[in-house]
Amino acid sequence: MSITQETLQKHLKDPAILCCRRDKGTVISAADLEDPGLFDDMQEAGLLTLSPDGLRIEQVIGRTLLQDTEALTSITKDVLDSVNKTEDDNASAPAESKAEISEVAVSAAPVFSSSAARTGGDGMIHIEIGKAEKFEGLKLDVPVISGGAAPAAQAVQTSQALEEKHGEKKVIRRLLKKHIKITDVKLGSKTSIKDGVITIDKSIVNKAVKEDELCKSLELEVIYPDKRHIYTETIMDVCPIATKVEGEIGEGITKVADGVVFMLTGVDEDGVQVHEFGSSEGYLDEKMYFGHPGCADKDDIIIRCHAVIKRLSGMTRPGPFAAHKCQDYIIQAVRDQLKEYNGEVVREEVCEDVRRSGNPRVVLVKEIMGQGAMHDNVLCPTEPCGILGGQKNVDCGNVPIMLTPNQVRDGSIHALTCIGPATKEMTRHYIREPLVEGLAADTELDLIGVVFVGSPQVNDEKLWVSERLGSMLESLDLDGIIITTEGFGNNHIDFIQHIGQAGKRGIPVVGVSFCAYQGQLVVGNEYAKAMVEENMDAGGFENDIAGCSCVTVEVAARAIQMLKNVMSGVEIKPAEKKWSNDVINTNNKLLGLPETKLVESGTLH
Repeated sequence: MSITQETLQKHLKDPAILCCRRDKGTVISAADLEDPGLFDDMQEAGLLTLSPDGLRIEQVIGRTLLQDTEALTSITKDVLDSVNKTEDDNASAPAESKAEISEVAVSAAPVFSSSAARTGGDGMIHIEIGKAEKFEGLKLDVPVISGGAAPAAQAVQTSQALEEKHGEKKVIRRLLKKHIKITDVKLGSKTSIKDGVITIDKSIVNKAVKEDELCKSLELEVIYPDKRHIYTETIMDVCPIATKVEGEIGEGITKVADGVVFMLTGVDEDGVQVHEFGSSEGYLDEKMYFGHPGCADKDDIIIRCHAVIKRLSGMTRPGPFAAHKCQDYIIQAVRDQLKEYNGEVVREEVCEDVRRSGNPRVVLVKEIMGQGAMHDNVLCPTEPCGILGGQKNVDCGNVPIMLTPNQVRDGSIHALTCIGPATKEMTRHYIREPLVEGLAADTELDLIGVVFVGSPQVNDEKLWVSERLGSMLESLDLDGIIITTEGFGNNHIDFIQHIGQAGKRGIPVVGVSFCAYQGQLVVGNEYAKAMVEENMDAGGFENDIAGCSCVTVEVAARAIQMLKNVMSGVEIKPAEKKWSNDVINTNNKLLGLPETKLVESGTLH
């Protein structure tokens, strides 16, 4: 595939390879040269062998071939009329040229290849770079963050430019989330909450199943933290128990049951798992990444609601939705009791929608599934994380919808998607999404809002929706954007389109996704330069462990810092071809975060 003049300028030092057969007398131009970005893949496939006598692009451009030359062939001196003179290569040049602040894989915050670094007595790491490609000199003072995982809000200050733009905090609205202590869950004859114990009427399933004719049966089971080595069907969702006691979603007061979650599992009447790309049936302690944002925590009691839906309805929108809808009937009965229960408040979480005028204006774009089939989500229900009163993003045409950070943190999204378990952002994920928390708390940024945009099935629709997103982003007069997507493959097409919509408008953009080995981007564009990896599987695969490879506190910290770097004009080097967790851990260390420990198959319990 021939390259453009712009690509040529970026690869002058790379080997010169003909993209197609060229005849004697051809004057070599960009149109005659193969893209160096493809060389690694071509060599792996046995399509290309680089000659040690091959010339660089800067040496052959504009020169004339003296003989017919085949495609994917290194250009050597003997086939040219002459060779362009260039500056002598300095053996130390590669090390010096890489002194710029850079990203070296599809993951992570920048790696500083500095000439000197020292820790001062003021609690700062002082990094000095004597010479960088686009800077006369650069000095960075990086706070030393000690202890465990640092919150995303403690992202390292990158440039004086950001510091100068700090604005005053203006609170628009407040949300108080009261976490109510729950110590036990029982199945009984009446639904109630007393002395920290939730009792659920075990016969409620008979009423709940009537909520949708596609749901054929429901079964409840209480699973305690020390009893998780039991078999379950595929995990469709993890949903917290939360209810409004004052105000609407995004403001007022919400009660959240602390120490307990609902977990929805499902099969159809033939025993087929309700799933799409991979399923998570198996021993529960091996099939959920406990402690990740979308999952149950280490000490949570799990109320398992198992649904059996109509035969062959699992790969349709109505089938999985029926299971969620019927479970929500049961959860609502518990919500109604929680409204009136005045139990022990474990903690109070104050969430604020704020504006910081003068700071860089940023938005978080969350691409969610919307291909139809079984891919859908419910937006803005009446109750936190509920179903009733909400609208499905597929029915809304998958167009971008803006929510406030508080609306997201108050359960405005109920996840219906049945994508691969590891990359699925379940309902609990959104009510405590690390990027929303990190961006909202970051005093250097002005978080305008959170945009949710669906991923349609048809390519024409993908482009149309992405263009609508681009118009929205342009109208907001933004300084930076973080775009995330769950899953991989089909939705990466939209993901890259969205990055392009921001990039072509001159808005600095960072992409966050599972890529690793299995999920490598199927498409790309010139703006997809700052990319942050979510993978936590040792082999880089969708490992069928629910909630494993999604946005975590560490991923959010790297993404926020990366955005600051890009907005500050820090150059990002092209990603390495091979995913490496070493890059992630180097960046985690730089930000004072713990190492990302990858999951080997069968090691969770």
